[in-house]
Amino acid sequence: MAWPLIAKGNPKRSPNLGDYEQARQDPHWETAARPNIAVAAADDHVLAGRGDHVALRCIGNVGVTDITYRQLSEDSGRFAGVLQALAAGPGSVVATLLERGPNLHAAALGAMKAGAVFCPLFAALGPEPVRVRLALGRAAVLVTTVERYRRTVAPLRHMLPDLRHVLVVDGDTDACIDLAAAMRACAGGAIAAAVTVDTPATLHFTSGTTGSPKGAVHVHGAATAVATSARLALDLCPEDVFWCTADVGWVTGTMYGILAPLLVGATSIVNNQDFDATQWYAVLAKNEVSVFYTTPTAIHRLRRSGAALARTFRFPALRHAASVGEPLDPEAVVWGQQALEVPFHDTWWQTETGSITIANFPAMPIKPGSMGRPMPGVEAAIVRRLGDTVTVIDDPHEVGEIAVRRGSLPSLFSGYVGDPGASAAAFAGDWYLTGDFARRDTDGYFWFFGRKDDVIKSSGHLIGAFEIEAVLMDHPAIAEAAVIGRPDSLAEETVVAYVALNPGFDAGEALRRELLASCGERLGPAVAPTGIQFLRELPKTSSGKILRRRLRQHDRGIIEAELPSPLADA
Repeated sequence: MAWPLIAKGNPKRSPNLGDYEQARQDPHWETAARPNIAVAAADDHVLAGRGDHVALRCIGNVGVTDITYRQLSEDSGRFAGVLQALAAGPGSVVATLLERGPNLHAAALGAMKAGAVFCPLFAALGPEPVRVRLALGRAAVLVTTVERYRRTVAPLRHMLPDLRHVLVVDGDTDACIDLAAAMRACAGGAIAAAVTVDTPATLHFTSGTTGSPKGAVHVHGAATAVATSARLALDLCPEDVFWCTADVGWVTGTMYGILAPLLVGATSIVNNQDFDATQWYAVLAKNEVSVFYTTPTAIHRLRRSGAALARTFRFPALRHAASVGEPLDPEAVVWGQQALEVPFHDTWWQTETGSITIANFPAMPIKPGSMGRPMPGVEAAIVRRLGDTVTVIDDPHEVGEIAVRRGSLPSLFSGYVGDPGASAAAFAGDWYLTGDFARRDTDGYFWFFGRKDDVIKSSGHLIGAFEIEAVLMDHPAIAEAAVIGRPDSLAEETVVAYVALNPGFDAGEALRRELLASCGERLGPAVAPTGIQFLRELPKTSSGKILRRRLRQHDRGIIEAELPSPLADA
């Protein structure tokens, strides 16, 4: 069906946005007085007399803890002092394997304050994905818990020669440093390292379908794009209460879960409880959340709980709601208006772009189902690539690849760590080629079409097939493995593996359970497949490449996608 425009002009909208067209013609990037992101995110608010303003409201199973900007400045300074005492300052990679909370925020800002590179890892990852990322990033320091260290890191630490120090936040264990004690010893904090806008600040891993995960590096100058997009795309102001539901292991959780609200000077909700619709609505209502940033998966879960549940709460402070991570269906946009009294505004960006790049802005009408329009100052286009030549497509009906011109977006990644070949391949001339395909209509709105590779998106997480297949191939029974995403009404996609067996092994429920258990142990529940199908052989091209497209067609019941026969006893 054709969905009507949702008009701009929410009466609860802040007055500082102005007009999108005016902003587009005269773009202005927010800049901090000093380039160090951590200084701008904490220390400068204290100097401006806002040290007692609540920076973090941490909600957990045992209660609520408020952290002021002064506390965050002091804690991050002490963490920076710990790193300096360990000779893990400028240029060192500091990784975290933590749940959201004060320790994580202090480590993130403290690492950047010390001039180190902050590298967050998703806390639910299993040993092998953690090892791969720590090795690729050459992490010198890891911050985690005793339990995660023993379960995930200790068995593989001998394979990580660059990992010199492990700091644990909840006690002490062999071969680790008690972080609380170390921070008490650095009570005076540390002087922030001198950095420039081009100094590396963060490292985030993104997975494709072939090869190992790639680590995208962003610089301190990315803060200008993060802060500006927070203001223009999310309508975020210093007096707002902001809730970004993304885990910090993914780039949204760092750039908008940690940095954006702190750069603006707002109060950030840090909710560490498992998803529950009633609890989420209570968080929105009781904390007077004014700006809400979440994923389509979470929106779908809220929708399944029914609009009637939402209407048992009141959200008088909620002014703006936005979505990120997957294309947002028009029904979800409109449902926001019905249940929360504000529509969801879709936003588009990638790990590589580092900040919101295309969005449905509060200052313009929403076209439900659309990605929106580019950030003011960002040159984004639909292009056709042929080798190193890029041609911009002007036909509003033609689908092409989304490209961002280098130099027009301060947060655009500077390259993949340790992989100059992949870094070079991501660019053609002055353009970064995103791998996402879309079209642009006559009003300048972008409409998502599809992804050129086989990244699986499940519950807001990007999952690469290669590392799952590699774990499956480690089993002596497996001759071939291919992983695809199966459409799912709740999670958008679930991970399904197709495998062929070596001679002498029998397909059956026992082997299926064994493989699923092995993947769950090594990869973690967020990445491991939920189902395994046995085939005599996997479909291939004439050159021997596995045809995942055929597997997807078969899995979705498309008749012409015939496959080699399944094993009789599978």
